[in-house]
Amino acid sequence: MNTTKYVAREPDAEGYIAYSPEEDAVWQTLVERQLKLLDGRACDEYLDGLARLDLPRTRIPQLGEINQVLGQTTGWQVERVPALIPFQTFFELLASKRFPVATFIRTPEELDYLQEPDIFHEIFGHCPLLTNPWFAEFTHTYGRLGLAASKEQRVYLARLYWMTIEFGLVDTPAGRRIYGGGILSSPKETLYCLSDTPEHHAFDAIEAMRTPYRIDILQPLYFVLPQLRALFDVAQQHIMALVERARALGLHAPKFPPKAA
Repeated sequence: MNTTKYVAREPDAEGYIAYSPEEDAVWQTLVERQLKLLDGRACDEYLDGLARLDLPRTRIPQLGEINQVLGQTTGWQVERVPALIPFQTFFELLASKRFPVATFIRTPEELDYLQEPDIFHEIFGHCPLLTNPWFAEFTHTYGRLGLAASKEQRVYLARLYWMTIEFGLVDTPAGRRIYGGGILSSPKETLYCLSDTPEHHAFDAIEAMRTPYRIDILQPLYFVLPQLRALFDVAQQHIMALVERARALGLHAPKFPPKAA
């Protein structure tokens, strides 16, 4: 996907972004319906981060509000970006502990599904866990590795990101929980991912990098961490050696039909 109808909103001279009442209403709808689903499904680390951020319910937050909390916890910041950014820019931002946030919100017509990552997905889905040192370290390491990787290696790293930061699950003493932002910002996937319908595999970095995915369907397979700290442990491994091993082994057959042209 190289084009989008969405345009990121520009801040004024003081850094303030003015959103319309209609845009704030979309935010409120998205937040309130997702909050009803998180108890007993989202991992504790995410819920702790959500409490720390204390996101407004009735309006889209300003990036400065998010930065104040992230700066006090893990030293991360969010940075305004256009709706779509190149891989190079994405890795540069993560490598410098800046998480990209496109400052637009979906329209009411695309309330349930949006291919582009909007401000709700990025702020509500990902930023709570950026207050967690294990998740933050993994994301930072990922950015630094991606910055130095070749085009071919980045494709494998993208699958690792998808199977962890976007669509990862974790086992806890209280049961299986969600930590992936792509799930936590989707009411349908929040319910589906913990059901008996999809496959659940114990997390293995090489296997994750060998697993094809589609962005426009419910995932047929989720990788499950034994605990969230395992992300930090992965960050301490020689990830690029794992990338080369995954490349040598090749991709698994997709568990989904090809996308219609």
